[in-house]
Amino acid sequence: MMNTTRISAIMLAIGVTCGAFGAHGLKSIISPEYLMIWEKAVFYQLIHSLGALVLSSSAFGEITLRRRLLIANVLLGSSIIFSGSLYLLVLLNMKWLGAITPIGGSGFILGWLLLATSQLNRKS
Repeated sequence: MMNTTRISAIMLAIGVTCGAFGAHGLKSIISPEYLMIWEKAVFYQLIHSLGALVLSSSAFGEITLRRRLLIANVLLGSSIIFSGSLYLLVLLNMKWLGAITPIGGSGFILGWLLLATSQLNRKS
């Protein structure tokens, strides 16, 4: 659990850093279209890293720790694939990296569906 919490916190710090870099460092050197892609990558990284951080805490005590860590790690891995491919697309101008992004998006969906199915077995 501690590793997932630590990785989540690092991913959140990287997301904030990338957001600031986009707003201040990239704004004047890339197209508005690429800036929007960059901002989308930051947004998804922050949202899903925060979700993983919450899941790695005790807030979901009725779901087993093993299940929470699985979901958190799916969200973190998906965030790396989704946002990482978009960051690289913008920085390297390699449009083919956009084909990798949906893999991360599918992972986001999987992670949240895993959480939803965990809640099905929950006692009222």
